[in-house]
Amino acid sequence: MPRDRRPAKNVRVLLAEDQGMMRGALALLLGMEPDIEVVAQLGRGDTILDTALTHRPDVALLDIELPGMSGLDAAALLRAEVPDCRVLILTTFGRPGYLRRAMEAGAAGFLVKDGPVEELAAAIRRVLTGETVIDPALAAAALSAGPNPLTPRECDVLDASADGATVADVAVRLRLSESTVRNYLSSAIGKTGTRNRTEALREARTRGWL
Repeated sequence: MPRDRRPAKNVRVLLAEDQGMMRGALALLLGMEPDIEVVAQLGRGDTILDTALTHRPDVALLDIELPGMSGLDAAALLRAEVPDCRVLILTTFGRPGYLRRAMEAGAAGFLVKDGPVEELAAAIRRVLTGETVIDPALAAAALSAGPNPLTPRECDVLDASADGATVADVAVRLRLSESTVRNYLSSAIGKTGTRNRTEALREARTRGWL
């Protein structure tokens, strides 16, 4: 008979999701699993590390778009500061660029929210055995989409140019010259095949590059 690979003790889960109703529902459903215990629920990304250091979860289940800090940035912090905690990214946005960034940040899995809770519970158990769990359709899309063509600095400049920020604003924020900012924006526009920085920003976000 195959050996049961489920953990012998309860799996301690940290859950970070900014939508209160979704967070509560996930915590309730996961709590009904006989071997899973939700030890912390968070609505912000910038509280994830401190909470993980306090509660020492086995698995951190993180949304991507969180106030204060993205789930992807929090995943990288957890990898450095709480290496025994496995990270599962759970998101509404099944974007190939997000998957690549999640893997680079050290995530052990990436799932979209429209799946059944049984699959999520199974994924939590599987990552504890050392597996990497990725939504199959998203994995195929990521392979066909190719890597992010933007450099980290081009991403920084595009991101900083949101919400109507001027070139001067971006230059001050990133401590660059205005001519350097213009060069980065021009390069990003060219790589995204768009006509201006607003379209470039939208395209980069749609593809999950930012």
